Amino acid sequence: MACMTEAVPPYLAPGRDLRLDFFRGLALWFIYLDHVPDNVVSWITVRNYGFSDATEIFVFISGYTAVIAYSRMMLRDGWPRAAIRIYRRVWQLYVAHILLFVAFSAQIAYFSIARDTPQLIEEMQLMGLGENPYRAIVEAVLLKFRPVNLDVLPLYIVLLAAFPFALPGLLRWPYAVILASVALYAVTSRFNWNLPGYPEGKVWFFNPMAWQVIFYSGAVLAVVAHRLAILDRWKWTIAALAVAYLAFAAFIALSWHYNPLSRLIPDWVARQIYPIDKTNLDVLRLVHFIAMAWLVRLFVRPNARFLSWPVFEPIRRCGEHSLQIFCLGTFLAVTAQVIVAHYENSTVSQLVVSLAGIAAMSLAAYAANWFKAESRGSRS
Repeated sequence: MACMTEAVPPYLAPGRDLRLDFFRGLALWFIYLDHVPDNVVSWITVRNYGFSDATEIFVFISGYTAVIAYSRMMLRDGWPRAAIRIYRRVWQLYVAHILLFVAFSAQIAYFSIARDTPQLIEEMQLMGLGENPYRAIVEAVLLKFRPVNLDVLPLYIVLLAAFPFALPGLLRWPYAVILASVALYAVTSRFNWNLPGYPEGKVWFFNPMAWQVIFYSGAVLAVVAHRLAILDRWKWTIAALAVAYLAFAAFIALSWHYNPLSRLIPDWVARQIYPIDKTNLDVLRLVHFIAMAWLVRLFVRPNARFLSWPVFEPIRRCGEHSLQIFCLGTFLAVTAQVIVAHYENSTVSQLVVSLAGIAAMSLAAYAANWFKAESRGSRS
């Protein structure tokens, strides 16, 4: 997902890399579709054909774009100015998460009462809010109480809050930073470190100490991508290995849905690969994402024509306004789930809510782009 042929590091290259907007927008669409349970349309997402899913894409691109967004400011105006700008963004993310939590909780409560389905509250892991509301509110403010589907923003908040301290090292010693990131990932996996959650006994679904390796992989690549052309002498060998691994992962993932395939997996293989832990970013997930990223790097260049095709503009717009679209998609996914589960659970209803949700996200992205352009025009 990063270009290896620029003469300068990607974070210093002029212009906008459309691949970042495209794949981030695509990840947001996939996240929405995957959040609708038993959604037939989710078969177009990457989740069903391998170990990793759209979350890895989103976190990786977030690290990549963080370097692009703040490194030039640090070089031009100094570290304090860049750090202030980063924490301003962290505050925006935090406010967005709290507002999303309130809207999400109110939405679940309304549907649960209106449809007389109290099990929906338990399904969305909101029981703590009813049992001890004051404690739950405090824990939500501390990012420890997170209902279903509200885990990604807290992860991003924690990663970005630590980012100012890593930014100078990223620009000077990027390889040391990625080595430190991999070391923390390995130690976290070995000793099962995680942050505490709420209610008692819970931990973060997306462990920041593990998932940071995806974030910093993207951040480091934004600095050193132009140096990795040395690997091109083996690019087709690496590509063949990547395709072989992706085929293996697809076979395993499809076996979760089709029993005849699962019976073909030897017991010794199953013992080696399971469980494939999402919370601590199992190494199989990490390698799966790296394999996909390598193939994207080979076949999707920054100047690829299809990236600017009008038909893909809604995806790019969603990628440009990722925070707003992520929050909207999370809210809409609950509405879609209620419609499908409690009104008409059919293929038609799944298609309708999937297309309607993507259309709503796209319209919101166009509206956000229009307001942004108007704001710029008024300031000029």
